[in-house]
Amino acid sequence: MDGLLGRTNSATRRTSLPQPASPVSSSSSPAVMLSRAVTMAGVTAHKISKHITFLANDVTGTLTAGVSPVHPKPILLLLPWLGSRPQAIAKYCEIYFRTGFDVLIVESEVSQFLWPRWGLEHGGHVLELLESERFSQRPLLVHAFSIGGYTFAQVLVHVAKDTQRYQGLTNRIRGHIYDSLVMGSLEHMANGLGKTIMPRMEGLVKAASLMYFRVFKYQTVDYFDSAISVFWNTPVTAPALFFYSENDALCDYKSLEKMADFWKSRGLPVESKKWKESVHAGHLRTHPQDYLSTLENFVQSLNMVPLKAKM
Repeated sequence: MDGLLGRTNSATRRTSLPQPASPVSSSSSPAVMLSRAVTMAGVTAHKISKHITFLANDVTGTLTAGVSPVHPKPILLLLPWLGSRPQAIAKYCEIYFRTGFDVLIVESEVSQFLWPRWGLEHGGHVLELLESERFSQRPLLVHAFSIGGYTFAQVLVHVAKDTQRYQGLTNRIRGHIYDSLVMGSLEHMANGLGKTIMPRMEGLVKAASLMYFRVFKYQTVDYFDSAISVFWNTPVTAPALFFYSENDALCDYKSLEKMADFWKSRGLPVESKKWKESVHAGHLRTHPQDYLSTLENFVQSLNMVPLKAKM
């Protein structure tokens, strides 16, 4: 068992894609909370589904603004960590807004991890959205935090079933960034659940999670094990960047480095930034200069947009 990932099978049901909504007005919706947290002028939030929010980085705020046949506007696919607050997500959004990206935020729920088939359905929705007419010509940059890497892996599971069909999508992914990827043994997964769901009862949640995984092995662990292979043999060949630290209890950094070396052996360009000590999904807050300079250099190297301002 080596990672926080999942796997599908041929019987997995694909549900219909949620239809986009106009700019949201519900005061309790994630899109409104995000739009309030993002203070930059010219950014409009659109709730596409319960877990998906599109932030249009332009004056009109339309879903198709900035798209042209010659230079389609790039999209950042942002996959946050569990329990992330709108204000925290907004800090990363604003970094990418300054460089000319629109942002598509795909959030995750614990249930999608505990019952991988639900996670696979969620990944299927994301894949259909990225392939839909209004997004199908847009270059993509992926930035996944913690369990967000699991969500992106669920997208890749669908892609891996028919790589030829989705070659256009994988070609549009110009880079992928993994920040505090949860990786290691089954115990690392249980640790992650304890720290994110109920930190005050971390030990109890960890023990209950391990028991759950053992009882429902065929519905959970077997899916995770199968999909680890998909992630290690990722169909995405674009440059990758890893942010991680040696003291992260949710990430076995030696396993991560082993995977990074394997990707390099396959010819994938891989960069990384490691700290001796840092905070899980909090490297930007703990090491702002290192984080921003590494991120800026990586994004610039992709040549996706003209650099408008320093990150």
